Amino acid sequence: MDPTLTNPDLYKVVFENDRVRVLEYTDKPGDRTAPHEHPDSVMVTLSDIRRRITSRGQVVDVTLPAGQARWLDAQEHIGENTGDSKTHAIFIELKEARPDGNAEQGATVGPR
Repeated sequence: MDPTLTNPDLYKVVFENDRVRVLEYTDKPGDRTAPHEHPDSVMVTLSDIRRRITSRGQVVDVTLPAGQARWLDAQEHIGENTGDSKTHAIFIELKEARPDGNAEQGATVGPR
């Protein structure tokens, strides 16, 4: 459930090598993603963000200012722009396994 395949109009690969993949994400108010997944990632907000994240029956509303860097545990989710402005963010997806070998898929919904 690669977001560049499930939501090609919203996600664009801007860099990739054998260790990371960097995605640019843009949407407008009311846009909603199809279900997709991210590995462990760092999300950097380039605009103010107000989103509703739905994962495993949980719904979390997230508000972040521009210029924030947040950790995102590996997870499958749906995102919806609930704000009144465009969303612009960068995701730095890690390709390497966690050092402890544990894959905590969906440990936390949304960024932290």
